[in-house]
Parts: sequence; C-alpha cells; structure tokens
Amino acid sequence: MYTELSSDAIELLKEMIATPSFSREESAVADLLERYVELRGYVAAHKGNNIWLTSPGFDLSKPTILLNSHIDTVKPSASWKRDPFTPTSEDGKLFGLGSNDAGASVVSLLHSFFHLTSTHQAYNLIFAASAEEEVSGSNGIESLLKELPKIDFAIVGEPTNMNLAVAEKGLMVIDCTATGISGHAARDEGDNAIYKALKDLEWFRTYEFPNKSELLGPVKMSVTQINAGTQHNVVPDKCTFVVDIRSNELYSNQEILDIIRQHTSVAVQPRSTRLSSTATPLDHPIVTRGKQLQRTIYGSPTLSDQALLTCPSIKIGPGDSSRSHTADEYILESEIAEAIELYIKLLDGVRIA
Repeated sequence: MYTELSSDAIELLKEMIATPSFSREESAVADLLERYVELRGYVAAHKGNNIWLTSPGFDLSKPTILLNSHIDTVKPSASWKRDPFTPTSEDGKLFGLGSNDAGASVVSLLHSFFHLTSTHQAYNLIFAASAEEEVSGSNGIESLLKELPKIDFAIVGEPTNMNLAVAEKGLMVIDCTATGISGHAARDEGDNAIYKALKDLEWFRTYEFPNKSELLGPVKMSVTQINAGTQHNVVPDKCTFVVDIRSNELYSNQEILDIIRQHTSVAVQPRSTRLSSTATPLDHPIVTRGKQLQRTIYGSPTLSDQALLTCPSIKIGPGDSSRSHTADEYILESEIAEAIELYIKLLDGVRIA
C-alpha cells in the first residue's frame, strides 16, 4: 500500500548500514539523516549526535506525539561472516550492522512521519533519531527531551515484531562492598569480608518483592560479579559484588534501593537510579487502536530509551529482538513495509487528550 515509502526507507537503511555509528560515534549517520530530511523539504534540528524535526504548522494547542528510535549500534562481533558495513540483500533479507536494532525502526518511523504530516491530524508529530541508546548515555534522548515541547505520547522504535510493549522493566545496577579486617590465613586472625558478604548474597538470591506486575512480573535481582582477596594466604578485608536489578512499574528504583539498604549490611552504591520501569494504561487510545489492529500487548523485560520518558509510551518496531547484537544481523524488507503500514494505521486519525 505504501510501496514508494517502503522502497525509500530500505534505500535509506542501506546508507545507514554503510555509515558506522557506534555509540557516542554517531555524528556521520546523524549528518546523513539531516541531509536526507532536508532534501524532503523539512528543517532538522541537531544537538550533539541527535537530530529531530517537527510537523509543519506545529500548534501548541494540540497534543504532541514523539516518534523516536536510536541511530547508534553496538560493535560487531568477530563471528560476522559478512562485512557488517556492506548492506547485502538476499532472499528478501537485508543484512548489515544495525539493520534490525534499530535502523529498520528509524527509517520506518521517519517515512511514516512523512506520510502523516502530509495529512491533517489532531496532534503534532516530532520525529527524533537519538544517540547513545545502547550505552544508556546521557547525551541521547535524555538530553534531547530538554529541547522539545511537552510530549503527550511517545512511540519508541525497537524490534518487537510490531507488537506493542506497553510496559518495560527498568534497570538499576548496584555495587556492594563488605568490609572486614585482613590477617594471616594460617592463624586465627582478621575478619573475613567474604564471610561477611555471604548473608547478604543469600538475601539477594532469595528475597521476593511483594508487589508483582501483571505485565512485567516480579522485580528480579541477580548477583552477576564478585571480587575479593589478593592472595591465598591473606584473609580478605574487602569483598565487592555487583547486582543487576530489573524493576517493575510498581516500584521506583529509589524505593527498591531503600528496601535493599533496610535488609542488608553491605555498603550499597547505585550506578544510576534514572532507568525506571514504565507502563501505559491499557485504555489509552493508541493502545486501544493497537488491539483493534490485532497486535499483541505485552510487557518487555529488556531496556530501551522508553525508560527515560515521563509520558505514556509504547515500544513497537519491525524486526525481532532475538536478532539484535548477533552476527550477520538482518531485517526482512517485508517487515519494513509492514511497519510503515501499521505505524500509519496506528496513528492516522487517532485522538489523544
């Protein structure tokens, strides 16, 4: 139905694949997108390695919908059999680094923006291509939001098979330190920091937060790294360990941190509390439209820039998350065509408060 839009989107994605854009090194692909939209008659704004554009006739009396996806990629693994920066089409698959995560979402959202802004809508649209998503950096969407008008709803493009993630788990990583007293291992000396950490390690393994989410399940805590000792005959005076915490929308990261400190004796230091869990009401008009389009509604265990948004949002995009960060990453060209059609059907004529 939108053959020309999808054809243009695929050609743009090929150019993006051929332009390396590792996290914090996205300037070349940001420049590429800026030139592309300006050739279409739009004026792009640029901050750092982020670009954005607003719908013509932007009206502050209307609500505003943000279309956002990220332009940075991880670095390719050594197991790639193809050149990750040479876009290759084979049997309907487009291979290349960032094709699935999240280049296909970027080009599909952008070309949906072109179509929707050419028609009358009861809302404003902003398209934003942001940096540093893969490293949860502060110079990506978080910095960009400070430049934008109030956002009433956001669509975040990530590979979801075009199903609607209406909730997403948050992330908090904490560093824990148990402190003892060093001594000679051959004598009854010292206070072993490893033994002092054991009780708290067991608490992290077994504690269950009482509030469980219907969409996201329980808060999940996993001890993922541990370090102690300098040599075999010295009682260690310090034991450090790292805990990966995936929150649900029923707890803020600060509330989780307070509970941890109430129950443990180790020193606890969060690396950040800003990556919160999100959830959007199931009766929101865009979610309702998604149900009408027979899209699956679900809660996502993986993190995205959705965590940094304060407005209602959904995560939806072409591709499959199982292909992300893998060797010989690809997107089906048919998935891009489907995405553009579904994005337009999801938003065309919709009314939000």
